[in-house]
Amino acid sequence: MEKTQQELNYDRIAKAIQFIQDHFQEKPSLEEIAEHVHLSPFHFQRLFSDWVGTSPKKFLQYTQVNYAKKLLKEEKRTLFDTHILTGVGSTSRLHDMFVQIEGMTPAEFKQGAEGLSIAYSFQGSPFGKCLIASTEKGICYLAFVDNDSAGLEELKHSFENATFIAEEQAIHREALSIFNLEDSSLKRIKLHLKGTSFQLKVWQALLSIPLGKLNSYKEIAEKVGQPTASRAVGTAIGSNPIAYLIPCHRVIQTSGQTGGYRWNPLRKTLMLGWEFAKTDKENQHETI
Repeated sequence: MEKTQQELNYDRIAKAIQFIQDHFQEKPSLEEIAEHVHLSPFHFQRLFSDWVGTSPKKFLQYTQVNYAKKLLKEEKRTLFDTHILTGVGSTSRLHDMFVQIEGMTPAEFKQGAEGLSIAYSFQGSPFGKCLIASTEKGICYLAFVDNDSAGLEELKHSFENATFIAEEQAIHREALSIFNLEDSSLKRIKLHLKGTSFQLKVWQALLSIPLGKLNSYKEIAEKVGQPTASRAVGTAIGSNPIAYLIPCHRVIQTSGQTGGYRWNPLRKTLMLGWEFAKTDKENQHETI
């Protein structure tokens, strides 16, 4: 299946950011970056601005360790301050208002989702194609995929005894409306999750991280009442079955390093930069 224009644009932006990171010491020019992704400087600049609303130069600042460390230090600000700083109204707390978690019953968990009917569809997003799936109770899976067949196989492996139906559901489209930060009519989305009680607790804690903000693994461990369990928290975060809706990408190392990501660390960097650009009131349409 041919890629959509949205997927092609994401691929070019990801390739450009990877090139900038690989040649950071050399400080590549706009012309060099554009040439690497086979675009004119003008078209590359416009592509970038359309995707994130800022220039490649400004976006790169958002992906640097120093910016991440600054946000971690600001974590102690009050919620009111955060609300003012993000400048996006209620969307600063989008996830914990928009997403509601419900764990699968012990029987459903133990039986590998036996008896569950799962509808799935492939959808576009600002960060590439994704595979989204749901039960009658809510979204149970969301993953970014580079290969449809491999992505579907991973979904089926996650729910070995379920029945699968290739069918787009209204809830699939509603869930992905979260990428449209200007949409004031977001519906509350239920997640139907297969996980241990500890995993569910960690995933619930992730919903409290506002858009444009970060937590460290240590801070999440403290939130779930297990301050010495950073490693176990990291494992639970790495097992998150719902990309973006459960914002595990907003958890980084205390050093400011982005750390790993189940769906490609580069994608995590791009997601964070995109969010920072969207929530930074001082962000202007600059040139590189």
